[in-house]
Amino acid sequence: MSTATTLRWHTVCPLHRLDPDRGVAALVDGVQVALFRTVDGLYAIDNQDPVARAYVLSRGIVGSRAGVPTVASPLHKQVYDLRTGVCLDLPGISVPRHEVRCRDGMVEVRLRQES
Repeated sequence: MSTATTLRWHTVCPLHRLDPDRGVAALVDGVQVALFRTVDGLYAIDNQDPVARAYVLSRGIVGSRAGVPTVASPLHKQVYDLRTGVCLDLPGISVPRHEVRCRDGMVEVRLRQES
């Protein structure tokens, strides 16, 4: 069983710089992260598509499936749950997710590393 360890919070950008229902890539402590702002909240996942191995998830199509906020890979269209990182189309596939918050109008990310 793996456990997640969290590191420190990193300030990424002002909240108003994140357009609703669009992703943006950010380099956070050497890790490419895809940030998303939806009506449901803020989400942060690795930018690397685990199927195609390309850093493209920030350019994916934001939507929802059965009320679950999602992003579809722009390459092969696999859909990922933004809350958990789990692929809704392929069993056993997921993308690492990270903690994200807005504090004093600034978006902050805390990387999660599986150990």
